[in-house]
Amino acid sequence: MPRAAHRYLIVVGLCLLGAGFILYLGNQRLAPQLSPGANVERSPIVAQAGQTSLEVSVAQRLLENAADPLGRFFLQLVVILVVSNRIGRLFTRCGQPAVVGEMMAGILLGPSLFGFLAPNIFHFVFAASSLEPLRLLSQVGVCLFMFAVGLESDWTELRSKASTAILIGHAGIALPSLLGVGLAFFLYDSLAQPGAHFIDFALFVAISISITAFPVLVRILQDRRILTTALGQMAAASAAVGDATAWAFLALIVALPKSADFRSAGVCLSLAILFVVIMFGLVRPRLPKLLGEKALEHSKLPKGTLAIVVCFVLIAALTTQLLGIHALFGAFLAGLVMPNVGSFREKLVIRVENLSSVFLLPVFFAFSGLRTQVGLLQSGTDWAICLLIIAVAIAGKLGGTVMTARMEGMSWRESLQLGALMNTRGLMELIALNLGYELHILSQRLFSMLVIMALVTTIMTGPLLSLFQQKRAAA
Repeated sequence: MPRAAHRYLIVVGLCLLGAGFILYLGNQRLAPQLSPGANVERSPIVAQAGQTSLEVSVAQRLLENAADPLGRFFLQLVVILVVSNRIGRLFTRCGQPAVVGEMMAGILLGPSLFGFLAPNIFHFVFAASSLEPLRLLSQVGVCLFMFAVGLESDWTELRSKASTAILIGHAGIALPSLLGVGLAFFLYDSLAQPGAHFIDFALFVAISISITAFPVLVRILQDRRILTTALGQMAAASAAVGDATAWAFLALIVALPKSADFRSAGVCLSLAILFVVIMFGLVRPRLPKLLGEKALEHSKLPKGTLAIVVCFVLIAALTTQLLGIHALFGAFLAGLVMPNVGSFREKLVIRVENLSSVFLLPVFFAFSGLRTQVGLLQSGTDWAICLLIIAVAIAGKLGGTVMTARMEGMSWRESLQLGALMNTRGLMELIALNLGYELHILSQRLFSMLVIMALVTTIMTGPLLSLFQQKRAAA
């Protein structure tokens, strides 16, 4: 050890002496002179260093670093993740899914509360000029979430209950869509964005009212331990049919505003249908060989296989984005065609959900919350319209499901429970609303009303289900 210490001191000491000697020689040289007329940019911190105290200088330096794009982005992520985690835990203790608390956290972080109570801090943290990286990250989160939804879709249950599930699922879309189109007829003049066509506006209102949050519904069924019951299986199958239909419908709606005319929209949709056929007919049977059949059955997911899956999801998302129907549809389709060998899907879901649910989805909720301004609903008329939207959404979804379930021979109590479950909207609703807002169809005021509707109908699912279960037990 002494010899090693001596060698260390000799090597490091010689290097330090050499560097010091070079610095000494360099310090004797004159600084480069500016050419005549050239301007020099000086840091505001350096320029004022001699005029301010150390505390002020350090504070200025910290503020400047925080305002740097990367520093501000990290600050936004820290605020979003901390608040989302706390509010999610609070809602979980109240018997609600954590995702509902995260949705609420997004609204609380927006101008509705944070911007209202501390406007200066809010505009510093979420400055309008700094939101583009947050928006892109939120879109990545939605795409990964939709990939996980596709992975979790169980079509085997759908085959066993196809006729009833299709009838209930489509009835749960048809009636609220009809009511939504009728509602849009009266809201178009005051709540559509300038330049939005009535058909686009009416279809977006219809899909916003009729959609069901399949992932949230499945989690509610799991929490209640009724997923494996006849009611739970029927709810999951009907929601799967409804979601698949709603997303196909939404793809059509998204394609229309982006096309100059119906002919170009028809071409894009034809290409999208061709892409779906290729994915299911050609790609799906060959995926096990592409990914490696041994890797699919391996107890751990190999990194090489995971890299291929990520590239596949990105290519599918890019394809649908190029076709004008948004990247999330491609990611959803990629999840649907993944091989169902052994526990391969379950391993993928764990990997994806750990990233999307903990990190990326709260960013999406927060970005949605930044667009939600409850303060825009100032008059009694605005709140009356908001309550009307909530009533129409509940009557259409819950009512349509209950009536159809009764027609299929289910009891009143089971029909009401099924209707309460299908009335869940949650995250899927927010995805549809953000698409409508980005396409300049839904005004910010209507966007805020529909977000409130999504929260109310999702929060009421648990209490309604408990109420109908208690009545069943009493009977």
